[in-house]
Amino acid sequence: MVAKVHFFPLGNADTLRLDLADGSKILVDYADVRNPDDKNDPRCDLPKELRRDLSKVRRNDYDAVCITHLDDDHCKGFGDFFWLEHAACYQDDERTKIKNLWVPAAAILEDNLDGDARIVRAEARHRLKAGKGILVFSRPDRLKEWMKKNGIDFDSRKHLIVNAGGLVPGYRKEGSAQAEFFVHSPFGYRLDQSTVIDRNECSIMMQVTFREGGRDTYAILGSDVNHDTLSDIVQVTKAHGNHDRLLWDLLKLFHHCSYKSLGPERGTDETKAVPDVKWLFETQGQRGAFIVSPSCPIPSKGSEEDKSDQPPHRQAANHHRRVVRDLDGQFTVTMEEPSTERPAPFGYEITSLGIAAVISAPMVSSYAAATTPRAG
Repeated sequence: MVAKVHFFPLGNADTLRLDLADGSKILVDYADVRNPDDKNDPRCDLPKELRRDLSKVRRNDYDAVCITHLDDDHCKGFGDFFWLEHAACYQDDERTKIKNLWVPAAAILEDNLDGDARIVRAEARHRLKAGKGILVFSRPDRLKEWMKKNGIDFDSRKHLIVNAGGLVPGYRKEGSAQAEFFVHSPFGYRLDQSTVIDRNECSIMMQVTFREGGRDTYAILGSDVNHDTLSDIVQVTKAHGNHDRLLWDLLKLFHHCSYKSLGPERGTDETKAVPDVKWLFETQGQRGAFIVSPSCPIPSKGSEEDKSDQPPHRQAANHHRRVVRDLDGQFTVTMEEPSTERPAPFGYEITSLGIAAVISAPMVSSYAAATTPRAG
């Protein structure tokens, strides 16, 4: 089978599912934000869609669930959907199991949490103490201190920690999964320098390389980092000669199409990207590339939504439209889709020719939809 990448229309919230060539299923973030009492809510019923997919392959678990950071729009409903090891109240036959939980170190260390963020932290801490079923992204000194304080031998848990600049263990493009995950963030030093943890800048960002038919196709899974962090990622990557680790055929946008991921100023009609971010978008994007914005519809100029500080920002979207136009590519917004009875996930297949046509596609917000595989 070929790998697939699935997106979900969830407003300004994130969930992405990867189906790898060997049948592995990886969920990146979980945000059940739909109002079940509102029949006109255009966001999809996430737990229903995920269970529907799992039932097709007769399983009730994910090989990995990655929570990129603890904001509500990335983990809402976590405690309702998943079978969790740290407390019996989260264990019944209707819940979906997690073989491996991936979290940033900030998810272990952050205090004063409530709701689903607190539940994610409790599960992550439990698994780290048990020494199995978890990967922690980045190794700041603060994590070592926390482990020592909680009686956990750091050396015995080193295999459960992956740093920026490393590969997620267990996945290789030469292996059965035909995919590997290169970690770009978080940087451990940010946690050590911060008095208060900044979730966005300590969130997980990765590049996935898929290999199909001897060809590599690249996807960048952006989280909520801003332009300063992206600039640091570019500079560090270049310094280590890893330019190819920032190639992309598919890019899941950062922070729901916020201008702050491009530069400090919103701009009048188009946000101007700072130099390193400009390089990431304009040099590393491949011919026929796709940008997907996990966000509400892009506001029209002069509308009330256009005046809001909250993403998506029209000026940022205009930047992305220009980038994909120059690449003969495509810009898609998860919530810009035809009205349907069941707002459905959509996605892309990774073939030996690159990224193939969209699966159950929403409306494409600029340029023609792909009908044949695109070279990546």
